Amino acid sequence: MTTVGESKKSPAVLNVASLIIGVLASIIIPVTRVPAAEDVVNEIQQDQTKARQQQRIDDLRRQEQIQQLQRDQRSSEQQRRLDRIERQTAPSTIWQKQDASQIQQQLDQNRLDQQLNRLQTEMQIDRAQKEQNRLRQQQRVDQLQRQQQIDNLRDQLRRNQVQQDLDRLRQQQLNR
Repeated sequence: MTTVGESKKSPAVLNVASLIIGVLASIIIPVTRVPAAEDVVNEIQQDQTKARQQQRIDDLRRQEQIQQLQRDQRSSEQQRRLDRIERQTAPSTIWQKQDASQIQQQLDQNRLDQQLNRLQTEMQIDRAQKEQNRLRQQQRVDQLQRQQQIDNLRDQLRRNQVQQDLDRLRQQQLNR
């Protein structure tokens, strides 16, 4: 049998117990949600980083394609100049024929070198894309960009040398 005083304590104890459970729940539930939220934020950041890296690699690839097209265009222009010179004047001496042949060989070699460089760069970019370590991937992309600049400068130097040879051959033919 319960007394009047005991029945009044039971609801009060239940109310206090409910209050304690409510307070604990409000403390524990947000704490358990923080790591999950951090995981989501980290995943989003990783996805954004990957997207930026992919964009940079795509930009690098497009830039390489543009530069390759420009090199091909300049090479074609040099070939047209050489063809024009050969049509305008048939070299009368063996020396002049050798010069034209050497220039043609240089042009052919430049084309082959450009194709090789393009393929090597594409392979290196593909390897860089597969790299799991983001720091190494970024370093590799930066290294490829530097190497690409060096290759472009070398191509420009070769073009200038071929142009000088064409100018020299043209001048010799004019002086005849």
